[in-house]
Amino acid sequence: MKFKKIMLSVTLGLAAIALAACGNNNASGKTDKQTLNLSAPAPLDTIDISKATGYGQTGNVFESFYRLGKDGKVTPGLAKSSSVSADGKTWTFKLRNAKWSNGDPITAQDFVYSWRRTLDPKTKSSYAYMFDNVVNATAINEGKTSPDKLGIEAPDKKTVVVHLDKPVAYFKVLMAYPLFGPQNQKVAEKYGKKYATKSQYMVYSGPFKIVDWNGTGNKWAFIKNNQYWDKDVVKLHKINYRVVANTTTGYELYQQGKLDMTQLSNQQVKNFKNNKNLKKYPYSYVAWLEYNFQDPNALNKKALNNKNIRLALSLAVDRKTLTKKVLGDGSDTPQGFVPSKLAYNPKTGKDFAQEQKVNNTVDYNVKLAKQYWKKGMQEIGAKKLTLTILAANDANGNQEVTQYLQSQYSSVLPGLTVKIESIPGNSAADKARKGDFDIFLAGWGGDFNDPYTFMQIPETNTPYNRGKYSNSEYDALIEKAENADANNPEQRWNDLVKAAQIFNTDQGITPLYEQTNAFMQRSNVKGIIHNTAGTQWNYKYAYMK
Repeated sequence: MKFKKIMLSVTLGLAAIALAACGNNNASGKTDKQTLNLSAPAPLDTIDISKATGYGQTGNVFESFYRLGKDGKVTPGLAKSSSVSADGKTWTFKLRNAKWSNGDPITAQDFVYSWRRTLDPKTKSSYAYMFDNVVNATAINEGKTSPDKLGIEAPDKKTVVVHLDKPVAYFKVLMAYPLFGPQNQKVAEKYGKKYATKSQYMVYSGPFKIVDWNGTGNKWAFIKNNQYWDKDVVKLHKINYRVVANTTTGYELYQQGKLDMTQLSNQQVKNFKNNKNLKKYPYSYVAWLEYNFQDPNALNKKALNNKNIRLALSLAVDRKTLTKKVLGDGSDTPQGFVPSKLAYNPKTGKDFAQEQKVNNTVDYNVKLAKQYWKKGMQEIGAKKLTLTILAANDANGNQEVTQYLQSQYSSVLPGLTVKIESIPGNSAADKARKGDFDIFLAGWGGDFNDPYTFMQIPETNTPYNRGKYSNSEYDALIEKAENADANNPEQRWNDLVKAAQIFNTDQGITPLYEQTNAFMQRSNVKGIIHNTAGTQWNYKYAYMK
């Protein structure tokens, strides 16, 4: 699967954005005891699964073949069973007797229609690339063939068959993403251009349905979907959402009893660290420094292509101080560029993050950093170096991180001057995409629970590889993992571990921290399932005690 489109909202300040899509939290008046009041940092931008750029929140109203349960495990959704061919290229899903929120039966054809609609170039789906391994998906999205040539069929009303170009090891996890869910063709055609522009111009397949959403408003709600196939386990009657501009306002509303849960800033986390209602939710987002291997400045290009200099820049960072004191929000130290709690060894259950670790790459070692620095500077024939760190000034924690790095580098690495270019996120992303930077403070959040969601980034010539890193050995291992070994889980895992170790040894990027998001959450809010990737917030089993 190759990235086709650059989704800047995902790569920059993803912490805030992912949670915005995710279902942060919001409120209006309480209707009964089973009403949850949550805040959201921004209006819900769309309820069209073909056009969405995140499903953290709407995963509660749209369901696919599966759902993500606790610890990222795949749990039952609209499919009652599935099977895959021996070569891993044909999947067959048998649908349960489920209904849309308007009472229409959910059929196999609804999946066929939905997938074709998403991939139609006219739809302009940001997530179309996630279908890439489905037969003809890429050609359809590029306008080279018609949507009816897509490798999905409905031999009967309850059977969906998907044909892949090659085995996809994480395909079952992908099928828990609402992006791959059904859409009611009758409803879409009935409403035409109005479809999905207001909550009443949509039908829902998940535990809840949306009401009072008009496309722009700052308040909306989810209410229990009484047509949902598993409605008996859904205890919440209503989830109220309210857009809250900042964390200070959010906490004030929480104190007033108008919110049951609200996200906190780094400083608030420090202030409330002993509060029993402080709740931390890890997220598979790693913040890192991207190096520009094609830097327009000749000396800086030479420096950033020097492995010893990159290692020095990494070893000079005290990540414990960075996470515990500078950020202080519960964020953790990384072991490499793939985060912890994302994926586990299919044979041993060991965390990929631990297996990728290479000693003396993301450790704090001033003595070794100075040695690498001295050697690297000698190799490039320079005594002084000026590097600028580009950062988004509207991303949570970036200001504190860049100030720390500027101070730390100047004290540890002789002859290095660090400047900071702090500009709005969209502008920073645009400069990075154009290659107009030395070092870019950015990061990534996983779309699904597999190392590949991170490991496709450093491949040569992928759109997200803004620093133009290239390593033929790394590319070969990723190619092997996603093709020759795609149907062999253990061998594929070993390929990915080896590739990650190569990249971490190279310090193709320098990981800084794994993000954790902190909330004030009332003690009577129970049963929320939070995952580190994909559809993060699952309220299906949530309830007010």
